[in-house]
Amino acid sequence: MLDGNTHPINDVQRLKVYIAEVIAALNSQAEILKMRGMNLPPGATQNLESIDRDLTALQKHMGGEDTELAQLRALAATSAMINSSLDLDDVLARAIDEVIALTGAERGYIVLRNSASGELDFRVSRDLETGQSSGFQGSQTILNDVIASGQPILSDNAYGDPRMQQVSTIAQMVLRSVLCVPLRYKDQITGAVYVDNRLRSGMFSDREKGVLSAFANQMAVAIENARLFMQAQAYLNDITEIQEVMGNVFSSIGSGVITTTQDDTIRTFNAAAGDILGLAPEIAIGQPLETVIPALKDDIINRIEQGESAAFEAEFEHAHRGRLVLGLKLSPLKDPEGQLQGVALVADDLTEQREREDRLNILRRYLPPAMVDNIEDIANLALGGERREMTCMFVDVRPFSTFPSELRPKQVMDLLNEYLAVATDCISDFNGVLDKYMGTEVMALFNTQINPQPDHSWQAVAAALEMRERFVELYARQGLDPTMHLYRVGIHSGVATTGNVGSINRRDFTALGDTINLSHRLLENAAGGQIIVSEANIGYIQHALGALPDHIHLQNHDPIKAKGRQQFTTVYEVFRT
Repeated sequence: MLDGNTHPINDVQRLKVYIAEVIAALNSQAEILKMRGMNLPPGATQNLESIDRDLTALQKHMGGEDTELAQLRALAATSAMINSSLDLDDVLARAIDEVIALTGAERGYIVLRNSASGELDFRVSRDLETGQSSGFQGSQTILNDVIASGQPILSDNAYGDPRMQQVSTIAQMVLRSVLCVPLRYKDQITGAVYVDNRLRSGMFSDREKGVLSAFANQMAVAIENARLFMQAQAYLNDITEIQEVMGNVFSSIGSGVITTTQDDTIRTFNAAAGDILGLAPEIAIGQPLETVIPALKDDIINRIEQGESAAFEAEFEHAHRGRLVLGLKLSPLKDPEGQLQGVALVADDLTEQREREDRLNILRRYLPPAMVDNIEDIANLALGGERREMTCMFVDVRPFSTFPSELRPKQVMDLLNEYLAVATDCISDFNGVLDKYMGTEVMALFNTQINPQPDHSWQAVAAALEMRERFVELYARQGLDPTMHLYRVGIHSGVATTGNVGSINRRDFTALGDTINLSHRLLENAAGGQIIVSEANIGYIQHALGALPDHIHLQNHDPIKAKGRQQFTTVYEVFRT
């Protein structure tokens, strides 16, 4: 009796067994009846054999449906499985294993096409015989045809298939069963799935072709999702790296960098901006720009809002730093459509520079402009010196012993400053550098780094001669005898060491060496009203000018022996004729 709880294909199998038993029994009875001269009714066994054949066909049909149902169930499960991962290599590895399981193939390959170059990339392979992954060993021609046409190819006996007779790899590899289906994503062929069997014919049918095609469609979606995810990951990594680089650059920029939104709210604020404005970035972000930099003018803001760039200086009183001078460069930030999205602002702290310029402007009242322009270069020199040819002048404008004894100290100081002013003006007029004041004496240098002069030896002498005339004028204004000549001058030219001396925080620019010492020695040997110069100074003048000017007269003086020198120095007194 048939059992309703059993699988129908098993019931069919039992019916076939019963029929076989009945046919065997009938055949046995037929032999017995034949011996007695009798026969079974015509067609008795033929009808049963026909029923058996029908049951065999039914059993085969039911088996195919079960196989297809199992494949469809496996297809649903594997589709969900491969779509559960966004790692492309993991998706491909899972997919090839399921392809082998679904089709029962001996070997399987998944091939992807590079969208940019069109070249084929043999990503994964499986070989059940060797148990190893290897390069593509199937038919390249079949694979190319499937990718080119977008149509699957099935051959249940490739070796004997007339369509495959011209394919050399079929014969060389003795391929029997071959199935290749395209990977299709949005009407684009992105690759192919290829399976084969080298030994068995009829391994694949239309059922396997349909199942594998359906699976390939799901696989193409999973592969594309994984590709897009990997691209997104790569883009994200690139963006993260770029952001880190930009962050490092943004933090390391010496200038303050500020960006705002369209409503002038601060969006970014680097560390340098915080140092300049004395405000932590986390506090500044979110504040209105005008709150952080109150010196922004309405016309500047209007220009930025109209999409124009601007560069200007802003000066204002800072709550903690006092006077603050900023150099500002503002540029509009626009989207691809040209719509204003905010402002980028670069701020440089010019406070110290402007204070230095203010000090230099004050110095220009006392020093030649060309000399002042070189002061910044001197400030950049390291501590130490540079040996160079130069001329040194010492002037004693009026010894203290010649001042009236009844004068009070302040009166003496005021009177002394009048004489020092005459000497200072003459030195400046001839581009000399006033090195220092020492009581009634003045030390001046010509041809330093501050005041380079090819004719420095003559400039010093010319300044001294001019000084003589101006002192005479001063005597006249003070009601003194113009011929009393209270000043003394000593000038020498040679090599000296010039540069900065002192410390990092406090330094002076000066000159040291034998040239300086000898110049002062000449001053000490000069009498009132005398301009004493060395023979070396005259030699420098002749070299620079070719000869002494016609209006210059020299008078020999006794040679002197300066302290620390063995030889005598030939000296002259200089007059203007």
